[in-house]
Amino acid sequence: MARPIIAALMLLATCALAQDKYPAHALSMVVGFAPGGGTDTAARIIAKQLGENLGVPVVVENKPGAGGNIATDLVAKSAPDGYTLLLGSVGSLAVAPHLVAKLPYNPRRDLEPLTMAVVFPNVLVVHPAVPANTLAELVALARAKPGSVTYGSSGIGGAGHLAGALFRMIGQVDIVHVPYKGGAPAVADLLGGQITSVFATPASAGAQVKAGKLRAIATTGAKRSSFFPDVPTIAESGYPGYEATNWYAYMAPAKTPPALLERLNLELVKVLSTADLRAQLHHHGLEAQPGTREELARFIDSELLTWGRVVKEAHIKAN
Repeated sequence: MARPIIAALMLLATCALAQDKYPAHALSMVVGFAPGGGTDTAARIIAKQLGENLGVPVVVENKPGAGGNIATDLVAKSAPDGYTLLLGSVGSLAVAPHLVAKLPYNPRRDLEPLTMAVVFPNVLVVHPAVPANTLAELVALARAKPGSVTYGSSGIGGAGHLAGALFRMIGQVDIVHVPYKGGAPAVADLLGGQITSVFATPASAGAQVKAGKLRAIATTGAKRSSFFPDVPTIAESGYPGYEATNWYAYMAPAKTPPALLERLNLELVKVLSTADLRAQLHHHGLEAQPGTREELARFIDSELLTWGRVVKEAHIKAN
């Protein structure tokens, strides 16, 4: 009996020693979308400061595809050692379980919440050649020629897709979804005139709007965005009650030691609370909103219920 007890004590001592030396090498921050979009932009801003604070590199890894599900599954199956983090979003963490019949991970079983990172509304943008300066005019175009108005998003089940699906349901308007592997590719096709509009993150479309290359006609939050103060919300454009908030949150693999989870929460909250970093994020239309692990867990549970209803009522399909 003594040997198993001694072995267990030695294992605990080894784990404690490893955690004392944490981090001993670079961390990976996994993002489920292509470079240049909102998630990627936030990750790179945060990773730089986090790496400086920890004294080791924090490398952003882009694993685009399936609306962020590929990246989420990768992190869920990674070693629970504190060296692989996910900057996840509403699509893979709260929508995919309702959308994908054989999802290879469970966001509440296979991942541990660390902290909310940013919360913000998306913005509906159109190419300047589209004869619509307001949401009402875009709706009129869609109703005049059903199926002719398209909207791009960062992927099936992502925040942009959901924003459009919710608007299609509430507005009873026929607009066609075109999914991409990230917000940046969607905006690139919009600039090229391949699609009519995009429910985009401010990070992926903001510079193009300010340069006059795209036109912002509505935002998706409950109140106006401080990044686009002159752009009305969809709710105030004739669709009261409409709200589709975007968010990114940090997650770690399940079975990560509690001490490491608390350390990561502490370090991430510290970074997200600094004035300089918050200003950098706001420059891209992203609002830092760090919090506790418990707050994030409750929020994801709430989002799972909310978007589960929308997926069902809007008849959203995975393909």
